[in-house]
Amino acid sequence: MLALFTLALLGQFAVYRARRYRLSRTVYRGLRFHQTGSAWRYAICAIFWWGMIGLTLGLAYPWAQASLERFKIGNTFYGDLRGAFVGSGARLFLRGFLFWIVVVGPFALGLMVAIGGVDWNVIGEAIKRGGTEGMSRIESAGAAQAAAFAVLSLSWSVIAIAVLYPAFQAMVLRWWISGLRFGELTVTSHLRTGAVYSLYWRFVWMSLLLGLALSVVVGIAFGIILALNAIGGTSAGKELVQTAIGIGAYVVAALAYSTVYQATVKLRLWKQSFESIELAGVEVLDKVRAAPATGSPVGEGLADALNVGGI
Repeated sequence: MLALFTLALLGQFAVYRARRYRLSRTVYRGLRFHQTGSAWRYAICAIFWWGMIGLTLGLAYPWAQASLERFKIGNTFYGDLRGAFVGSGARLFLRGFLFWIVVVGPFALGLMVAIGGVDWNVIGEAIKRGGTEGMSRIESAGAAQAAAFAVLSLSWSVIAIAVLYPAFQAMVLRWWISGLRFGELTVTSHLRTGAVYSLYWRFVWMSLLLGLALSVVVGIAFGIILALNAIGGTSAGKELVQTAIGIGAYVVAALAYSTVYQATVKLRLWKQSFESIELAGVEVLDKVRAAPATGSPVGEGLADALNVGGI
């Protein structure tokens, strides 16, 4: 448990430090962005909020996002112009509550009905007795029906997530972009939900084509393995080659799907998001001055990555 918490903490720390690195390499109109703030503080806050999201079955997500974005954007600078985030967690909650009802509501209800429909005393006695008699008593206690009901409710939630996720993502992106502020500069997003769905449909059919191509590669790999088994040789050598082929096929598939997702969804989603924005107060950008350099132009060492010298 401690190891899992440590990994999660270090992961959030890395997320914040990676954002700092990217911002320090981002230039607009000849001026650099940069980021201040403690990566450790962000990591602790992120772990707290993700814990709250888990405990509330996702209901705390809007306030978690609003809090973390206020910290990140509040420590983001364009030159000497400081950013701010004014997005409201309550507003995001009201916009997304229907999604939560559709996705989590049936699952939570099904889980409660399944738990309430089982005679746990009978199951406890059946476990103590064991054998075929114990199994029959477990079935008579309603465990089978409860398990089937739980599986159905979980299946509903999985299908609902797959169908509604693009709409949810479009809603969150509109909320996030519209909450960005840099001094008098305000941003409003007009991202269309249909545009996000079209990106995911593009990813689906390209994934199907990729799956067909990978199936040919897997077939060739299996053919090589069968040929090796027919040839003979030392078992250790064959196992080594088979393992290498299996790992290679997995790596190729993972990289291929990741590349397709990055190119067809993530990159195009950000492109469409920022093409849909409306800016007001852009004249404030003419008054921005360059800030002192906050990072090395060629990279950062281990001490920089671990935030040595800063809290």
